[in-house]
Order: sequence, then C-alpha cells, then structure tokens
Amino acid sequence: MAAAEDLTLLEKLLGLRRGNKYSAQGERQIPVLQTNNGPSLTGSSTIAAHLVKQANKEHLLGNTAEEKALVQQWLEYKVTRIDGHSNKEDIRSILKDLNSYLEDKVYFAGNSFTVADILLYYGLHRFIIKNLKPIDKNYLSHTF
Repeated sequence: MAAAEDLTLLEKLLGLRRGNKYSAQGERQIPVLQTNNGPSLTGSSTIAAHLVKQANKEHLLGNTAEEKALVQQWLEYKVTRIDGHSNKEDIRSILKDLNSYLEDKVYFAGNSFTVADILLYYGLHRFIIKNLKPIDKNYLSHTF
C-alpha cells in the first residue's frame, strides 16, 4: 500500500493533522480515503488534490491552466509508471526518462514546486533506497 504511505507523508509535509484513514481497493491497491463529511475519495491524484486544498496550499496544484494540467499529467505518470513497479530495469528506464525530461527544468510542472514534485519524489525514493546499487544512483544526477 505504497500509495497510501505517500499520501500520509504528503499530509505530514502539508502540516495537516494526522488521522485520515486510508484503505486500498482492488488488485492494484488503489488508495481510498474515508472522509468524515461525505463519500470516500478514491485514487492518489484525487486524494492528493483534496489534501492540498484542505491545507489551503492550492498553489501546489499549479498556478496556470498549463501548470495544473502538467501536475495532473505527472500524478498520472506516477500512478501508471511508478506505483506497483519494482523491477530494477523498469526503475532504471523511468529514471532515465525523468532525467531526460528534467535536463533543462527545475520542476516537473512549470516554474514552481508542486504536489507532482512531492509525490514523484516519494514514489521513487523507496526504490532508490531499496533497489539500486550505488553505481545506479548516477541516473539521479538531475532527478534528485
């Protein structure tokens, strides 16, 4: 349930009080947030946006329409390409792709730090620590 762990870390970073209850649904362990004031929220991107709004830090979702779209794009990339992948070759390929993308950029979505940067970091961090040899960390020159 790595996605729920990432969301718990996001809560902490945003300064939200702990206490949200997460569960997972289905074979892919899609996170579900049990809310007090309505229906459950399903999916990493949906829950992340909810937490950012709850913390009154909506700038983390992007400032322009293009940045907002890029944030959504990178959150979707995390869910489809990073979450659930533990194969070292997949991770190397992902890191190469991200390095290439970030070669002339500082952030994933425009010119400011967003929730996409946060959740991509959380999603990749566990693989870097657990799976990569020191020589493999050369792929991280631009990524982290």
